[in-house]
Formats: sequence, C-alpha cells, structure tokens
Amino acid sequence: MSAPSLLELTRAAAQIALRKGAQEAAAGGWQARHVEVQWRDGKIERVSEATTRGLGLDLYVDGRYVAVSTSDLRPDALERFMEDAAALARSLAPDPYRTLPDPALYRGQAELDLELEDPALGALDSGTRRRMAEELEAAAREVPGADRILSVTTGVSDTRAESALVQTNGFEGTKRGTDLWISADVTVKDPDGRRPEESAASGARFRAEVESPAQVGRRASERALARVGSVKGASAPMTMVLEARSAGRMVGALLGPLGAASIQQKRSFAEGRVGTAIGGPLLDFADDPLVVRGLGSRHYDGEGLASRPFPVLEGGVLRNLYVDTYYGRKLGISPTTARPSNLAWKLGSRSQAELVADAGEGILVTGFLGGNSNGTTGDFSLGVRGFRIRGGRLAEPVGEMNVSGNQLELWRRLAAVGNDPYRYSALRTPTLVFEGVQFAGT
Repeated sequence: MSAPSLLELTRAAAQIALRKGAQEAAAGGWQARHVEVQWRDGKIERVSEATTRGLGLDLYVDGRYVAVSTSDLRPDALERFMEDAAALARSLAPDPYRTLPDPALYRGQAELDLELEDPALGALDSGTRRRMAEELEAAAREVPGADRILSVTTGVSDTRAESALVQTNGFEGTKRGTDLWISADVTVKDPDGRRPEESAASGARFRAEVESPAQVGRRASERALARVGSVKGASAPMTMVLEARSAGRMVGALLGPLGAASIQQKRSFAEGRVGTAIGGPLLDFADDPLVVRGLGSRHYDGEGLASRPFPVLEGGVLRNLYVDTYYGRKLGISPTTARPSNLAWKLGSRSQAELVADAGEGILVTGFLGGNSNGTTGDFSLGVRGFRIRGGRLAEPVGEMNVSGNQLELWRRLAAVGNDPYRYSALRTPTLVFEGVQFAGT
C-alpha cells in the first residue's frame, strides 16, 4: 500500500480532532525540501539539505480555542497528541469570536494557473549548485578594483514545498511551489582600515528567471567597492531617494500597522483612518495575490479565504486593512486577508537614474542599518547608508547617518515613484522619492 498523500494525512488529522471532542477543526500540513550551498573564498564552507514535515491544528472545543503543532505524524502519535490538545483547549477561557470562517468566504477561487512550481528545478544537482557558487565568486573578483576585496561569500539555495489545508466546515486545498536564490556578499578594504560590506541577490520561482551568477557576483562587488571612502554627511532636511531594493524596509513599517490585530489592540497609527488620507497622492498600491509566478501569490490564504486583489492605498487614501476573520469579528468589519501577498504599485515613468537627476541635491539611500519604527505612534529612527546627490549626480558615499520622522508625515512627503519595482520581493517596491526628510550626521 502506498503512503498517504499530504492531503489525505491532513484530512485524517482533522477527523481525529473531531473524534477527540472538537466541534470544529482546521488542519494544515506541510512538507519541504531545502538545499543550500555556501561558498567562501575559494572553497565550500557549508552544504545543508533538510526535509521537514509537520502539521498545525486549530481546535475549537466547547467555545474554546487552541493552536498546536507537531512533527510526529504517526497515526497513534496523532491520536494521543489530539487528545492532549483537546484537553488543553478545555482548560482555557471561552472566546466567542473564535470559530472557523464563514464557508461563503471559501468560494470563488480564481481559475488561473499561477505557475508557482518549476518542474525543471528538480534537475538541479549538487554539481550545478557548486558551479553556480564558484561562478558567483569568480565574477565578484573580476571587477575593476578587485585587489581591494578581502572576502567573498556566495550562496545557492533552492526549496520545493507542498502544503495542504483542511477545515471541517467545508474547505480543502493544496499548494505546491518552488524557488531558487543565489547571492554574493563582498567585504572590501578601505584605506582607513574599515571593511565595507555589500551584497546582491536574485531569486524566483522558476530557475529561468533568476539572473546569471556573473551578473549577481559583479553587482555585489561593485556595490561594495562603491562604499570605499564613505563619510558621515551633514545633518539637514534633504530629499531622500530610496532605492527600490531597500524601500521594502520602509514599506514594511507602513504595512504592519495596517493589520486588524494591531488596530484592535490599539497598537496602530492607522486606527480610525480608513477612508482618510495617510499619505500623499502618489502613495497608491493594491494587494494582488494572483500574479503569475509571484513570490507572494496564492489561490487561498492561511484561513482558506479565496484570494482576491483589493486596493490598500489609493491616492494616499487608506481603503482597506489586512483583516482575518477573528479580528474582523472583533472589529465588526469584513475580512480581506491576514497578511500581504504581492503589492501592485501605481508606477511612475522615470528610472532611478532619472529620479536622482531630478532630485538635484539630497541622498540616495541604498540600505538601512538598525533602528526602529513604532507602529503605535508612527515615529521612526533608522540608520542609513547611501550616496550624496550633488547637482543631480551621485557623489561621495555616506554612512553612519540616521533618518528620522513620523510615518504619517513621511508618506505625505512622497514626491515621486519610479518605474522599477524590485523583482526579488513580494513587496515589489519601486524607487521612492521623499522631500524634506530629516537626516542626522555631523
């Protein structure tokens, strides 16, 4: 007899939960194989291969709720585990808001092949991974100025994952996906003794859409060598051109407070602001889970809700929050989804180079170093590095600087949006330009 499929195993676990006293249950099974090769300065540093398998369960028992997980999927072990989980649930306080979603929310999944699994990725063998890691280093060491390079670390990793979700009020679904990532980290020697570091990476669900190791290796070295001679710039309010690759840090600080949990728990500067402007007219993006081959794409979310695009911000106006069914009930609002998928920005027409030229004077921020952003007040202070912009051209590299302000004020200062969404993140942030941002340096 063949081994049960992941869906069959997950379905059986949900039924065990009902037999052990749960009135409702949700079971989520997963299995994944992850392989990683790390190469450092001409030799293998680490090779790892891990296959993981597990099961997460939400049990609804006598008006009470518990979430548990296990990696022991043997039938007898699941019986004992579920019995213990049901007993644990009965010891907790009742919560009338905890139930499975309305089955109507499961209906209407898009009949679209999202192309999340690359069949060719299975042909990637250990020799190929090693050659890619070597090529990354070789390219990094072939750029002009490579005599300053102190160390190069490269990586190649790929994952094949499968999941199943079964909810006892009528939902079953499965997902399969792949991804491949390559990266290079380069450390160089500065004449003053400092050791600037920079990196580059490329990744996608399909191998054919990943950049070549030569491109990524060269870019990592060029970025690191450009940091040589970095200085601390003067304190002043200036135009900030935020590189597409790094803009995700600031956008992530905006998205967190848009979650219904943060709103309900009074930990969000967006509380009470749906339908009002929280940014300038150029702040405009939707959540789109149906992007073919998208890194955040899905037919359904973690609760089984059918995935649909929806506007988040339109012309700076907050249109929707990220709402799961539990906090939706508490707040009395309709659920959308608990977590972002892919962001679809209303893009501008200019490249980063054109936006730098238009900025005239300011700073191009290429990375953030530490700092924090308070989701309740919106206040933030972040370490930054980048390049001074003088006369519309990149000048000396700058570092050891801070940028500070308030999220609501910052997004009102959004003056331009680039045409260059960053491919290697589900946030797909373009270059963003903000006017009058406070920088602290000398």
